[in-house]
Amino acid sequence: MHSRKTSTFALTLLMGMILTAPQAFCDWKPVADRIMTQWADDVDPDNVLPEYPRPQLVRSNWVNLNGLWDYSVTPKDASQPIEFEGQILVPFCIESALSGVKRKFTRDDRLWYSRSFTAPPLTSGERLRLNFGAVDYETAVLVNGQEVGTQVGGYDAFSFDITDALKPGENTLVVSVTDDQSGPKGKQKVGAFDNPRFIFYTATSGIWQTVWLEKVPASHIGSLKITPDIDKGTVAVTVKASSGTAQVSVKDGGKTISSASGEAGEPIVLEVPDAKLWSPESPFLYDLEIELGEDRVSSYFGMRKISMGKDEKGHLRPLLNNKPIFMAGPLDQGYWPDGIYTAPTDEALKFDLEMTKKFGFNTTRKHVKIEPARWFYWCDKLGLLVWQDMPNGSAGKDARGFQDGVPRSKELAGQFELEMREMIREHYNHPSVIMWVIFNEAWGQYDTPRLTEMARKEDPTRLINSGSGWFLPKDCGDVIDRHKYKGTVPVAPEEKRIGTLGEFGGFGLVAADNQWVKGQTESSVYGTCTDQRDFENLYLNAWRKVDEHDRMDGTSAAIYTQLTDVETEVNGLMSYDRKVIKADVELFARAAAQRKFPKQPTIEMLVPTSQETPQEWRYTDKQPAEGWNQPGADLSAWKKGKGVFGHKFHRNGSIKIGTEWKSLDLWVVRTFELPEGSLKRPVLRIAYDDNATVYLNGIEALSVKKGNNRSYQDIPLPAHAARALKPGTNTLAIHVDNRKSLNTRQPDVEKRAGSQFIDAGIGEESMEW
Repeated sequence: MHSRKTSTFALTLLMGMILTAPQAFCDWKPVADRIMTQWADDVDPDNVLPEYPRPQLVRSNWVNLNGLWDYSVTPKDASQPIEFEGQILVPFCIESALSGVKRKFTRDDRLWYSRSFTAPPLTSGERLRLNFGAVDYETAVLVNGQEVGTQVGGYDAFSFDITDALKPGENTLVVSVTDDQSGPKGKQKVGAFDNPRFIFYTATSGIWQTVWLEKVPASHIGSLKITPDIDKGTVAVTVKASSGTAQVSVKDGGKTISSASGEAGEPIVLEVPDAKLWSPESPFLYDLEIELGEDRVSSYFGMRKISMGKDEKGHLRPLLNNKPIFMAGPLDQGYWPDGIYTAPTDEALKFDLEMTKKFGFNTTRKHVKIEPARWFYWCDKLGLLVWQDMPNGSAGKDARGFQDGVPRSKELAGQFELEMREMIREHYNHPSVIMWVIFNEAWGQYDTPRLTEMARKEDPTRLINSGSGWFLPKDCGDVIDRHKYKGTVPVAPEEKRIGTLGEFGGFGLVAADNQWVKGQTESSVYGTCTDQRDFENLYLNAWRKVDEHDRMDGTSAAIYTQLTDVETEVNGLMSYDRKVIKADVELFARAAAQRKFPKQPTIEMLVPTSQETPQEWRYTDKQPAEGWNQPGADLSAWKKGKGVFGHKFHRNGSIKIGTEWKSLDLWVVRTFELPEGSLKRPVLRIAYDDNATVYLNGIEALSVKKGNNRSYQDIPLPAHAARALKPGTNTLAIHVDNRKSLNTRQPDVEKRAGSQFIDAGIGEESMEW
């Protein structure tokens, strides 16, 4: 009922249009120097992303302009080139493998596109419109050398009437693009093209969504605004056009259940008897047919309401269709190794959302990126609640964890606000979208109360998350949102704001043969798990805590970071190329959706820590000679002391210091005995701050960084370290330092009241899954 696919070939015949591609299929191939998804093989330059790109305003008279275009890159201020330097596959950005170019693009460059087409005959005042899903960032469009329009913004759809620029026969279309990265850009970073690292990724420049032509009557429908009301059993449809009377029909499975007419620009209210409500469990969609004079379009909507109310314990909760709901989902960044911002195929786009459902989630947070309309269509059809982030930019400055920011300039703020309003207007009709997120972690944050009211004015029907994970003025927005990596934190609701855990987890697991950077062995952020069981255990424990936060504290949402790996950030549930599912999907689905958990692993301590009984170590705070960590090393000059070693002033009350350690570095060694027989799953139990490197029998077992200020941590030993253990006498050696601590700014160790400690032991872990 809602496939909304149309044959490009058939429509080309329908419009009587001949498109001239610059080159044949055989001249294009992806730049395959990094990993690719399985869908890259399905990309056909003669039929790229053939699905109709705007599912909520569908016309039959359209032609897809995706495919091979000529391109050139010139200095930003250069004029249009006479000759082009090659072909690029639209709509994949120039930085992507699927473009066939894969080239770094800077703020000093200008990207030129060109292709030819033969226009269809136009009768009775018909017009020809040229539509772009999105182009990043500043765009000028020329037809036969005449400028037909310009656009600023990297995520908004835009359209130009090109009728008056047409000529008989062959016409030339040229698109010129610059991208100075000054506007809303999300996590795009130009330098990541050749130096990927941390939490920012390859930039997207130029055309990155579908381009198409459609023939329309002189008086035609520009857009629709669809507002359901489940309490009244109605839907209001506003048909936006220059003038005229619109006829609107609601259909259920092909059967018309309601019709009404009204003037363009005014809400037309239709009854929806015995309405079938839209929800993640039952994402029912009604069809719409709209006529205005000679123009006919189709659309759809869902009968859905999002609001807030208190549960039986008095906790303020989100209400879906007037019933409390807990929102569980992943952080979805929408990056692809082969297409960067653009999924290779519609099936690829759908796959991520299907996997989100399979992992037991009812929600997804689209993180600082706005997807093509078909992504929202699949959320509507499959049944996912969407938190839609506004892509961050540089419009604000000086925001901190304790204060709001201010505009960096009037121009940057004006552009940010323009694009925010356009985001809301463009995606208002999707039943899946239930929350707008204005700022994330103070990135470019400013004037938060004012922008919250601006968003509220555009859309009073949805929740507003004014600032996810960071500072919020009192009573600003509908959500109090916190972030916590490598763990969770309870977020209790306030009187007027629900409590949400907007980002948590971030547990890294390397899929060895599926890395953006070959040979990468650890995540660029938040730490790296030893193996799949370690990953699963941390994930399940985090969801156990989320369950507790929900029941005990009234937390109403949890967003796990993240759905897929992205470049060097390997904390996804799937690898970046989507070829590796990192965990037992059913196990994870039971945890997130049903709150059903296997028994927690048990650990038998073979080499105890000093947590209960202080253990003796050899130690020194002076740089030791080479070989200090080897079995049998001469440590007779070292001191003896009982654990835990640490500064008597520290932040963790559960750590009991046995021997005081004040210097920046400490080396500790102890020996222990193991019985005959191999250990099935040896683990290191460790409390540390800040950084520690652990050796077993002279072999470097693992390194831990940036402190563990909460409790002892159990880390499964990597395979090479487990093999180093042997029956009889073994040596455990550790170098720990406090060099990342802010307290090193105090040079006097006697006055350095910091958090530094070390203790460790070895156990054997047993799991039931």
